Amino acid sequence: MDRLEAMSLFVAVASAGSFSAASRQLRIPLPTVSRKVSDLESHLKAKLFVRSTRKLALTDAGQSYLLACKRVLEEIAEAERGASGEYNVPQGELFMTAPIVFGRLHVLPVVTEFLRTHPRVDVRMVLADRALNLMDDHLDLAVRIGSLPDSSLVATQIGRVRSVVCASPAYLKEYGVPKSPEELSGHACVTFTGIGETDSWRFRADPPVRVHSRLAVNTAESAIEGAIAGVGLTRVLSYQVADAVQAGKLVIVLKKFEAEPAPIRLIYAQERRLTAKLRAFLDFATPRLRERLR
Repeated sequence: MDRLEAMSLFVAVASAGSFSAASRQLRIPLPTVSRKVSDLESHLKAKLFVRSTRKLALTDAGQSYLLACKRVLEEIAEAERGASGEYNVPQGELFMTAPIVFGRLHVLPVVTEFLRTHPRVDVRMVLADRALNLMDDHLDLAVRIGSLPDSSLVATQIGRVRSVVCASPAYLKEYGVPKSPEELSGHACVTFTGIGETDSWRFRADPPVRVHSRLAVNTAESAIEGAIAGVGLTRVLSYQVADAVQAGKLVIVLKKFEAEPAPIRLIYAQERRLTAKLRAFLDFATPRLRERLR
């Protein structure tokens, strides 16, 4: 039994939450994944998972072993990076994530410029409006907007962004322009699950204001399209609607009630020594993103 391979598969199954999900992600046949984890359990003489038809859960032994496996695999990966010169010369794959619209408008142009100046680095970027976990999703870097609850991460602020309420001119003409957050209760709204709760919006003053969500979506672009179509008011981040506002498709309202702008940060895990590819990207991207967000 290749124990390192088995440990890697065990970590993948634990992270994915099921054998089938790990099989799909790794593109390894499901019977192979199941057999190798079972072989690992036999070797350890301990059950790592509690299997049922509905869910897969780690045993107490499995939880302890998972932490140990992650530590061992990371140490091996670090040794390989050092041996390959990854700490000295920017090279290899840089895995990162960013919010969908922000990534397309601001991060992707910087990434393409970075690739032209660093031919030995490849970037793998996931655009998603949900916060991916750096460790579980094996990411080197993330762009995050808003609070940063995990204090173990290193954060470099590159700018700030407003949460704005807007609607189409046609909607405001038909239903009126709200003069205060309290008036939102009489309006139809398009809510976006990436910005707080779908049934209430927070402004500068407390408490949050409840809203009537006629349409709830899971991406900012869908919320914006719904607002442009006249479904109702929506609340998104200012950069997400900049083009639509400039084109006259949307109008921002309730400006004086807006909450404090949210910070935009580059975040990465605290390590004893950063890889050359990550350090090179941070040095390259930080001033350029700050300039774009002025």
